[in-house]
Amino acid sequence: MSRFHHTQLSNGLNVIAERVDHARSISAGFFVKTGSRDETPSIAGISHFLEHMAFKGSDKRDALAVNRDFDKVGAKHNAQTSEEDTVYHFTSLPEYLPPAFEVLADIMRPKLDATDFDVEKQVILEEIKMYMDNAMSVAYEAARELHFTPHPLGRSVLGTLESVGALTIEEMRDYYARRYGPSNIVLAFSGRIDWPALVDLAAERCGDWTGVEAKRVTPPAKGTGKFRVIERAEDNQQSVVMIADAPSLESPDRYAAQLLATALGDHTGSRLYWTLIDPGLADGAEVSYQDYNQAGAFYTFLGCDPAEAEANIQKVVDVYKKVRDEGIASDELEVVKNKVLSRSVLRGERPMGRLMSIGFTWSYRREYIPLETEIEAFQRVTPADVKRVLEEWPQPPMTITTVGPKTSINPPDFS
Repeated sequence: MSRFHHTQLSNGLNVIAERVDHARSISAGFFVKTGSRDETPSIAGISHFLEHMAFKGSDKRDALAVNRDFDKVGAKHNAQTSEEDTVYHFTSLPEYLPPAFEVLADIMRPKLDATDFDVEKQVILEEIKMYMDNAMSVAYEAARELHFTPHPLGRSVLGTLESVGALTIEEMRDYYARRYGPSNIVLAFSGRIDWPALVDLAAERCGDWTGVEAKRVTPPAKGTGKFRVIERAEDNQQSVVMIADAPSLESPDRYAAQLLATALGDHTGSRLYWTLIDPGLADGAEVSYQDYNQAGAFYTFLGCDPAEAEANIQKVVDVYKKVRDEGIASDELEVVKNKVLSRSVLRGERPMGRLMSIGFTWSYRREYIPLETEIEAFQRVTPADVKRVLEEWPQPPMTITTVGPKTSINPPDFS
């Protein structure tokens, strides 16, 4: 019996599924290829706002009924919006898939009621204010804007108080009509599946969907390498976000980039951990790799005493310079591989973990990558591959934003 299945409905909706033999549950999700990079400054935050509005209900059921009908069958449901995607998903027992899927498919064609819009706008505005109270969130948003602008990846997922406050229900309905056509959506399943039954279910609930073909402009992204200090006198810590360019999700070097980020700034046992965390110089110092559609970024997050911020930023840069000059030895790379592979396997044991992997991969690569293939790709990475990533996507230099009470912070020495 085949493990992976794919079909396309006549309206353009791609339907995929991965059979997981050991699973006792099933996960399903709609992957909409739309996010903050598909917005304009005047409607910044509309993708995330629209995600909220989907759960306010359809012509068939209101918000209370949406939650009630998911709860009836014990389905765990949620959604998320990023720079590039909006994903709606649930996990349930296989026998309750049809009623749970009916609810999820229903909210994908939301009512977008004007009264609900006005109420939910206040919720979004409060959410933005909550993140504005978080220093690291402020640093992250400011660093992304500084690094990417004018590239659309520099736009905030949440939007701003001004942009969200000015949004109208007509603008949301127009955005929905332009971005939520079936050809811009992938429907994915993972777990204990019955493929013929899934195809029938998708056709029954989604076969009559219509919509225009959505377009996305993917200009090359090149970081600015600028340095910025933002004062927040009330903070007790200095928050720092550093961004460097990295391989895109289409690049085969994404595996080496992930291993490099783990070696540099994993939350335990990484180079930044031993340089800053273990000796007590910083409260947090981590590196993550984010692959985007035709772009990528290495993110470094640092939180420390304001008096130590300038010295610690230089220590981070010095760690990166050492790796740039010397690369990573085989034994260190082996340890990092074990970390990444263990996490991949643990995540892959859950249908939801596999759902996210196969959904995003099909959305952007029109390719199915089994967990075993992903593991093999990480295992094939050599020190020379990591060295090539360091040469083609060097860090330093990088874009740096620091937020906190100390403003007299000088840029680090990248030489």
